[in-house]
Amino acid sequence: MKTQSITTNEHDIRHELVAHLGRLWRYGLVLSRRRDVAEDLVQATCLRALEHTKQYQPGTRLDRWLLSILHSIWINEVRSRRIRMGQGFVEASSSLVLDGARDIETRTLANQILRRVDALPEAQRTVVFLTYVEGLSYREVADLLAIPIGTVMSRLASARVRLASEDHSNAAVRVGTRTRDV
Repeated sequence: MKTQSITTNEHDIRHELVAHLGRLWRYGLVLSRRRDVAEDLVQATCLRALEHTKQYQPGTRLDRWLLSILHSIWINEVRSRRIRMGQGFVEASSSLVLDGARDIETRTLANQILRRVDALPEAQRTVVFLTYVEGLSYREVADLLAIPIGTVMSRLASARVRLASEDHSNAAVRVGTRTRDV
């Protein structure tokens, strides 16, 4: 369950920061596609949040502030380093964590979905993650990424079309394969 409490002071920020580490790491992984870079992003986010607790606006949600810090760090520092170094991909299957005894079919389907989403352009992948995984509203995503809300809706629509077209083409291949087998 997502933590949606309102934080009011430095002590609360320090205490609640731990509850958001998993979400921060997932977002870092979506942005960077590398586990080690995601870990670095989370560490830098925590450090910046603790150094700048006075910049946090009481009465707002801590998770949104932390995601915004992580996004800012990614844009300003890590992304340029990644491009210069030419590194970066995490297989979807290695980032998938299921609760243990779920069916192989569930894992396979989840891997397929993760691979499809991972293949989206970064702008679409980021908006899909923040909207559907983190549950942010379109307005919250627009504010976090500093883009118009119409751009958020456009990126989501484009991502849906792309994912749906891949699903239809995969279904056609499966049908074609069955026809040949019969």
